[in-house]
Amino acid sequence: MLVKSEIFNMYAEQVAELYEIEKKDLFKKTKKRRVVDARHLLYYLSKTRPMKLFQVKYQMEKNGYEIAHSSIIHGIKMVEKKIKEDRDYKRVIKSIRARV
Repeated sequence: MLVKSEIFNMYAEQVAELYEIEKKDLFKKTKKRRVVDARHLLYYLSKTRPMKLFQVKYQMEKNGYEIAHSSIIHGIKMVEKKIKEDRDYKRVIKSIRARV
């Protein structure tokens, strides 16, 4: 699981940079839109790597953020919806994947 952990951390760094937040903010209980959107993108990138949901959940918890499987699934669906609506968002995701 070490490789998945490294990949997850690289995604977390890239997402935090994109949303102009601290990486540690991804793992804080907050409802700030910027942080929530960043967290959703982190779930999506991890899941499509592919990481299993339990691995995403484990990585979040390892960083101090308790989360249910259903919340991860919801976040992934939100990103999928945004991808369909926003062509630029899809390019951003492609760019992050290229760096990891």
